[in-house]
Amino acid sequence: MSGHGSSSSEKGVNTSLICQESYSCGGSEEAAFECDECKSLQCVRCDLELHSQERLKNHERVQIGPGHVPCCDHCKGGDGDSSKRHRSAVRCQNCKVNLCQDCQKRTHSGGNKKKHQLTPYPPPPKPAEVRSVLTSVQPAVQIVDDAKSQRAKLLEKVSSFLLVDENEDMQIKDEASFVKRLSCDPDQLLKVVSIFGNTGEGKSHTLNHTFFTGREVFKTSPTQESCTVGVWAAFDPLRKVVVIDTEGLLGNSSKQGQRTRLLLKVLAISDLIIYRTHADRLHDDLFKFLGDASDAYLKHFTKELKATTARCGLDVPLSTLGPAVVIFHETVHTTLLGSDKSSESVDRLLLERFRKLSRFPEAFSSVQYWGTQTLSPPTDFRGLQNKLEQLLDNNATRSPRTPLVIFKALQALSERFNGEIVGELVAHSCFFPDEYFTCSCLCLSCGSGCKNSMNHLGEGVRHEAKHRCRYSPQYDNRIYTCKACYEGGKEMIVVPKTSASSDSPWMGLAKYAWSGYVIECPNCGVIYRSRQYWYGNQDPVDTVVRTEIQHVWPGSDGFLKDNSNAAQRLLDGVNLVAQSVSELSVKPAKAVTSWLTDQIAPAYWKPNSLILGCYKCHTVFQDNDTKHHCRACGEGFCDGCSSKAAPVPERGWGLAPVRVCDICFEQRASYAEIVEAELEEEEGGTLARKVGEAVTNTIGVVVTAIDIPLGLVKDAARPAYWVPDQDILSCHNCQREFTAKLSKHHCRACGQGVCDECSPERRPVPSRGWDHPVRVCTSCTQKPGEL
Repeated sequence: MSGHGSSSSEKGVNTSLICQESYSCGGSEEAAFECDECKSLQCVRCDLELHSQERLKNHERVQIGPGHVPCCDHCKGGDGDSSKRHRSAVRCQNCKVNLCQDCQKRTHSGGNKKKHQLTPYPPPPKPAEVRSVLTSVQPAVQIVDDAKSQRAKLLEKVSSFLLVDENEDMQIKDEASFVKRLSCDPDQLLKVVSIFGNTGEGKSHTLNHTFFTGREVFKTSPTQESCTVGVWAAFDPLRKVVVIDTEGLLGNSSKQGQRTRLLLKVLAISDLIIYRTHADRLHDDLFKFLGDASDAYLKHFTKELKATTARCGLDVPLSTLGPAVVIFHETVHTTLLGSDKSSESVDRLLLERFRKLSRFPEAFSSVQYWGTQTLSPPTDFRGLQNKLEQLLDNNATRSPRTPLVIFKALQALSERFNGEIVGELVAHSCFFPDEYFTCSCLCLSCGSGCKNSMNHLGEGVRHEAKHRCRYSPQYDNRIYTCKACYEGGKEMIVVPKTSASSDSPWMGLAKYAWSGYVIECPNCGVIYRSRQYWYGNQDPVDTVVRTEIQHVWPGSDGFLKDNSNAAQRLLDGVNLVAQSVSELSVKPAKAVTSWLTDQIAPAYWKPNSLILGCYKCHTVFQDNDTKHHCRACGEGFCDGCSSKAAPVPERGWGLAPVRVCDICFEQRASYAEIVEAELEEEEGGTLARKVGEAVTNTIGVVVTAIDIPLGLVKDAARPAYWVPDQDILSCHNCQREFTAKLSKHHCRACGQGVCDECSPERRPVPSRGWDHPVRVCTSCTQKPGEL
């Protein structure tokens, strides 16, 4: 075995030699033994650790003292015959090797090495000095024995426990239970080491021998069935490490997707991970797994770990950089990776394998290799132990943290990324496809998946998709935005409505009957009326709005066009008009017709509100009396004083006879003179009135609906989101059954059937097209913000 030679000073070689094994001491302690078969100098600790192993316990060792001369590094070992091994005569300070006289002449007699600094070894020590050293070694051996006994006593109490089961359910429910099962101090700073690999590779066995001196802390089994199901944890009190054992890859599992996702959660909370492989050659699966895990960690877990740090108020960042990776490769028939090259070549070879597979382990702080060739059992774990201890001592990228922080990180990841994977997706090209970590909802219109993380709705984040949606008549997923606001840098969604928000309900009803639906922008006001003009009305898409196609997600309220509840608003409006007008003892038809007449009357007509009596006979009009306008002079008359009809082309009424008063009828010129008369510019206003007369007749028909029981038309008027009456058996809130005495009502926000006591509030519901206060159930009333 290679190692450092003796320690030297400026004046010569020190009588004390340094351990060449570095197995337990790290190469910093004084050598106490020389093993002929190990061919190295060993300190007390390394000698004890090494030769307690079954295959090394019969080695012959020689205790060394001051002035001990080690064997030559070049000729020792030859064919194993100790009689042919020579003691060193000098030490080369440049090459850092010990040389006998023959090897010195052979290697340092010519070339550049001839100028190397050679320091001779001192003569052998006196017998008294040797006895003194041997006497001092015995207490040191006793100290090591005591330390070993104490360590074994500590590890006897260690046991593993199930942390997360195969269904991704955490078995430890709180921080206190986690600390109790670890049997550690809650304020103790710890690191996490986990192990990965294919099933049957000996992961549990590796952890037992690396951290717990071979004790079966993690269960092992010689059977074909996997002995590790889920995630198990144990605490190493000597190294202050939480050790995690995971289920093997490629095992027989009905929920392979969920179990693979569980591995990444463990990886995300680890400071150091071991990838264990027993294959004679490194397989591509190893590099694909680590590369895909790196991509998934950066894409899905880094953001969540940062959010957990902020949410829990933790002082220790959880995602400064990913864990370090050690590939532990055990071979039998093949040499180790880079065994014939320098240590730098191993790193280069690993990166080259990643590059060929188009995988890049960017998330990991480092990817290192450690191999051991086992020609005859048992496996030598010493090198792996040293490698792990070096990485655990490095706090530059991953700092130790309390058990509380470790538990909260795992808990946050378990809450965010859980649930069944639909259809058990089988990803042959990727170990960690996005479907394992993203929302499983699909757009009902185009089938695109949501790109946000799992369970994002709990944080108030809406569904989003990577691709644009397509229009579906079934869901009518087209929305409108105000074009003026869009050009001004804002995006305001608008919907067609039966009335403007500033109109009272009964006035909005009348305007809807006359001017059609409106489009109202919160910033710009009413920007469009569907029947603003009697001809030449342009489509709103060409003038005032932009159209967008939006995704339709399961469970969403859909696209709530106001027209969908126009019929119900009409019924509500008719009820309101009837109620309001009845208070004035005026028939609804008269009130609506009078108002509508003023709205569309030509400029020369006298307003109905100013007509108190007949212009000719001066009879005072009563509430039920009908006022008539003369189409020629525009004054108000009773029916008897305006019973004549004559063409009035000069007012824009064409050649057809229209109502005129008796006075104007007598003044009318002959029919021939009328034909020759020129039409004046007021034709547009009277044309509107002509159509308006037809509309007033329609209003009269609508008002007759007051005399029809509303129950006969409720089904036809019900908005799409309302629950049908026949499906409502009990109140949605208090669960009382509806009877003849307990009436059912619909909440205008959620559409559920509720009783009167559970819907006492009245609130506007703009999202459903109700701009004025309407019936809302108590559950919807408690929702914050605008409904």
